[in-house]
Amino acid sequence: MTKKIIQFLSFALLIFPAQAQLYSASDLDKNYDLLLKNPGVQIEATEAINLLYNYKFEEADKEFRWLKYRYPKHPMPHFLMGLAEWWKIVPNTDNTAYDNRLLAHLDSCIVLAEQLYEEKENKVEPSFFLAAAYAFKGRLYSERKQWTKATFAGKNSLKYLEKSKGYGDLSPELLFGDGVYNYYSEWIPQEYPILKPVLIFFQKGNKKLGTKQLETVANNAFYTRVEARYFLLQIYSMENQHAKAYDMAKYMWQTFPDNPYFERYFCRSAFVTGHMAEAQQAARNILSKIDQKMPGYEGVSGRNAAYVLAYYAHNYARNYTEAAEFYQKAINFSAQTNSLNAGYYVSSLIGLGKIAEVQKNLTEAQRYYKLALDKADRKSNQHDEAKKAIDNLKKARRNDRRAKRK
Repeated sequence: MTKKIIQFLSFALLIFPAQAQLYSASDLDKNYDLLLKNPGVQIEATEAINLLYNYKFEEADKEFRWLKYRYPKHPMPHFLMGLAEWWKIVPNTDNTAYDNRLLAHLDSCIVLAEQLYEEKENKVEPSFFLAAAYAFKGRLYSERKQWTKATFAGKNSLKYLEKSKGYGDLSPELLFGDGVYNYYSEWIPQEYPILKPVLIFFQKGNKKLGTKQLETVANNAFYTRVEARYFLLQIYSMENQHAKAYDMAKYMWQTFPDNPYFERYFCRSAFVTGHMAEAQQAARNILSKIDQKMPGYEGVSGRNAAYVLAYYAHNYARNYTEAAEFYQKAINFSAQTNSLNAGYYVSSLIGLGKIAEVQKNLTEAQRYYKLALDKADRKSNQHDEAKKAIDNLKKARRNDRRAKRK
């Protein structure tokens, strides 16, 4: 719960690269008093950002370093390099390997943005950078359960967000922060009532308005559209709008085919909406990319993909050998990612139990069901399913014993 409120305070990547344009004194003409408004620099930065989103980090890094060389006193190159480190973390937020580099770039971004803040009469632009950098720091600290640091970063992000508002020409980029705020400031107290006393000091949100604002950003913004879609994928899933999640995930995967997060969401949403062929193909693609050690493809995506293939092999093809192999892969990926309480792990154990039961190996079936019962959340359907399966096995064994006596 604490993690949710800290992520809320830091706006969970609040304003991403609405600030992705760069300038120097020689190339910023009178028509563009803000670097956010310079179309030439938009083009220059957009290619690098697209490479980043498609997990071509080495190619993107070359572009970012060139921008840093050209604009050594501007915070944006460091922000983009920090963004790249963040997206290396996104597929598995338990991965701490990139934390130090991310924080170093964000700190450099903050120092340069503070200098820009002191120098420029118009504070909107440096406020963007400061709010964004502090939002990322808050998000990372909350993932690492460093609550004091996360709270400090979140408050700073909010402070600079307020300073950056009121500049209409930056709409709909600025609408992104409003959309995230409106949705989550209502969602959090609904999901976690215990936090209501904390949120009393914040302006009341509106989930429907927040969702509409993010959809406007996703359709109209130049820089923040991808981050808006990133959030909308999660919101649509939480709101059980699975058809929308499927359409969004498919588009994002087609746009960035080597982004593991978007491909995982496409696989999941295709599975939930019954697009069997697409879900299976996406799952096989993910497992193949894991075998190839492609950037960002690891155990979290693997357990998802393996379970999807196991489910179809088990319940549609009735290929129990293949199903058991994929269930075991899902279990192995879950162990690799220290997620033995995750739904895919528990469901895979139940699947193996069902296969063992069909094959008349009741002792093995009971072992799987007991493991599932031990790991499942007591309030979950999986817990009920495992308990019911164990009870049915006991009844079956009693009936067998009675039959043998006769």
